[in-house]
Amino acid sequence: MGTTVTVVLPASDAAAATGVEALYATWETALSRFRPESELSQLNASAGRTVSVSPLLLLVVEAALRAARATDGIFDPTLQPHLAALGYDRTFDDVAPDGPPPAPLGPGGSWRSIEVDRAAGTVRLPAGAGLDLGGIAKGMAVDEAVSVLRGRGVATAVVEAGGDLAVTGLLPGAAAWPVAVEVVDGRREISIASGGLATSGISRRSWRRGGVDQHHLVDPRTGSSARNDLWSVTAAAATCAQAEVAAKVAFVLGRAEAALFLSRLGVSALLVGRDGSEALVGPWAERAARAAGSRGLPSSEPLVASRGLA
Repeated sequence: MGTTVTVVLPASDAAAATGVEALYATWETALSRFRPESELSQLNASAGRTVSVSPLLLLVVEAALRAARATDGIFDPTLQPHLAALGYDRTFDDVAPDGPPPAPLGPGGSWRSIEVDRAAGTVRLPAGAGLDLGGIAKGMAVDEAVSVLRGRGVATAVVEAGGDLAVTGLLPGAAAWPVAVEVVDGRREISIASGGLATSGISRRSWRRGGVDQHHLVDPRTGSSARNDLWSVTAAAATCAQAEVAAKVAFVLGRAEAALFLSRLGVSALLVGRDGSEALVGPWAERAARAAGSRGLPSSEPLVASRGLA
């Protein structure tokens, strides 16, 4: 999945980390869009035909389609052709820093024509479609890794993969896990007591085509890199997969719509603008506002540096 995986757990439970390593090897082999031999790549190459798939790929495809339906298609797992057209057609380390202008492909939405037969274990992509499951698969893998650790008797742990993480248990005497989040001018500390956290932003995966900045967060309504005032969104939810979807959708929507979307979900989030401004929404903002009530600070103040905003 093109990222480093970190497991934090007590030294006495260190042997349990081998289960996480095995899990990621399996998920990477099945779900990488950059490996021609992966099951996902074979499915994409077979667009227009019905293909038998493994239970793992079927699980992730169904989760991605649920997320697409729940967000009216703002989360769109069928943007692989758009990413390739924009220049992200190989692992990011190998993406050329600039090149010719991309050929416009128009809006996304081909996920609506995917046919899934759970009983038969088959998937049919419409001709010309391609799946990119990287974001939601990364979140699901983090959640599953934590589940593996629990199954091996680990009571306290963090699993982190490329900025997405999930926690189980708490450090002795702590009310939450402190987490450092990258912002424009450095880092801020937030905290979560349970569940997962994910960040979507443009600080790392950006390049140029035709002299124009591009990034991997594509707006399916245009088929191009999302153009708005956000630099990143960090969301906390019951699971890392939910946080991943929420963060990506919020980023694509832009600051004003993102705040409404996240508030409706009851999801805590830190919105960071391209200008360096920061705003909290959801329960984080409500708790920060209560803590700062005597000073009358609005929830958009950068109170995320405080501990205890779980």
